[in-house]
Amino acid sequence: MLRRTIRMTILFGVIIFMPIILWINLTGTTVFQPPTTWEEHESPEEAGWDEDKLREARTYFNSLNSTAGIAIYKGKVLFSWGDTAGTTNAHSIRKSILSGMYGEYVENGSLDLDDTLSSLGIIDFPPLTSTEAQAEVRHLLTSQSGVYLRAGEESWNMRRQRPNRESHEPGTYFYYNNWDFNVLGTIYNNTSGSDLFEDFETKLAEPLEMEDFSMSHTEYKEEPSRSLHPSYLFRMSARDMARIGQLYLQNGEWNGSQLISPEWIEKSTSVQASVPGNSIYDYGYMWWVAEEEPWKSLGLYSAVGRHGQSIDIVPEKDLVFVHRVNSNRLLFRLFPRGVTQSQRLHLLELILDAKIE
Repeated sequence: MLRRTIRMTILFGVIIFMPIILWINLTGTTVFQPPTTWEEHESPEEAGWDEDKLREARTYFNSLNSTAGIAIYKGKVLFSWGDTAGTTNAHSIRKSILSGMYGEYVENGSLDLDDTLSSLGIIDFPPLTSTEAQAEVRHLLTSQSGVYLRAGEESWNMRRQRPNRESHEPGTYFYYNNWDFNVLGTIYNNTSGSDLFEDFETKLAEPLEMEDFSMSHTEYKEEPSRSLHPSYLFRMSARDMARIGQLYLQNGEWNGSQLISPEWIEKSTSVQASVPGNSIYDYGYMWWVAEEEPWKSLGLYSAVGRHGQSIDIVPEKDLVFVHRVNSNRLLFRLFPRGVTQSQRLHLLELILDAKIE
């Protein structure tokens, strides 16, 4: 009788409050949006953009499961949609962030892209085979290590698609592999003698004057039943992600300081590996690089995360677009629906179509 009463109470609560939850999540309404230090264009028209077409793009944005979108044009905010200040799970955008941090250590000689897992003392359980141990840092950066062990933060699709061990030699086959990405976090910490989160704060977040980042928004997720190597997780706002995108658009320079070398940015955002089955992108050093038109001619490259997270950089249009889906929302946990690659890129198409030539 008690159990039945509890079930009925829960059901009654869902019936009463679900419309409110749906309204909050579907409208993307933000009760409070903190002020920003980003400079803003006076109006889209003043910046050379068609306001009516941007409204059409906004309508499409609202039809998706998107929760935030911000565009930076020529270094100023063109538009800001949804909760751009909320810090939510960055998902795999963390990998592109770490890619940028690697440049310093590769260029000063602390780390060589030819260094092998064996020479770096990388182990796991079960132990690496002699072939797996010969995978190089460059293979991990391009998700071609050939090491097919369990890893933290693996999705169901990753587990389902993981090849058999030693089915591919290191450097010969692309498989989107969290083992590679997580081990790169371990290698970074071992090589730098520091901590990647602390380095991110001092070398990127502070110089970029991020508004919402806090060390409390970072976490090493330990999953020892899967791997010795933890996942390095970030929560980040859309408007802080836009600073990373703008830094790349400016070839690593910010307020007169070179935070990432232009050579490293060029190398890491150039195609280093072919991605079978992806109709738009190939892969750089943990960045997705567009190889299909019209995106290739626009120079598009992207940091992409699960459920529709992205930092899209369009050099030919001097534009950075950040798209977010808050996977921490209650509604998302009940009904996990994100935004697909094709939907996100169609949204970006609508935005770019608003540029007045």
